[in-house]
Amino acid sequence: MTEGVVYVDSLAVVAPTAKLGPGTKVWAFSRVADGAVIGMHCQFGQNVYVDRGVRIGDRVKVQNNVSIYSGVEIGDGVFLGPSCVFTNVEFPRAFVERKTEFAPTRVGRGVTIGANATIVCGVRLGEFCFVGAGGVVTKDVVPFALVVGNPARRIGWTCACGERLPELGPVRARCRRCELGYDLSDSCRVEDPERFERWWLERVKGA
Repeated sequence: MTEGVVYVDSLAVVAPTAKLGPGTKVWAFSRVADGAVIGMHCQFGQNVYVDRGVRIGDRVKVQNNVSIYSGVEIGDGVFLGPSCVFTNVEFPRAFVERKTEFAPTRVGRGVTIGANATIVCGVRLGEFCFVGAGGVVTKDVVPFALVVGNPARRIGWTCACGERLPELGPVRARCRRCELGYDLSDSCRVEDPERFERWWLERVKGA
């Protein structure tokens, strides 16, 4: 397949009003509904559903059996593991119409959501946080947090590259893989924001 060309498998369905960015690929048995807006170089595995009006950033990878419902917004560089789950109504009933009550869910740039994790609607996942496989997120997650369990709780911090951060004392951390540094004195923040943004743009925007 030519770089930059949109690919839609013959067994996938993309609505006429959906917008797919250059280089995006939609594989078999997936469906993208009306009004969805999807960025560049995204990949959608088999049996993925993107609901009406959903917005998805650039270089997002969605593994098999994931449904992204109306009210969910996905940032750049997000990884959605196999069979992870989003909801969009807090108290659903089959016999009560609540389409005007969708609770928004925001997934920040660079977030990873592991296989079979559940994201209860109405939460915000801070940039580059990491939700472990099978976790159940019921409240906001701060940037760079590593959370696991039901309900999900923080057990550490993760680098933007995905590695768990070794804590060098109470206030600093440095990634062994990419050597990005972090300030842990108040939550988790990058030490050198300018260097960090250059690093990020090289990987997600191709700058």
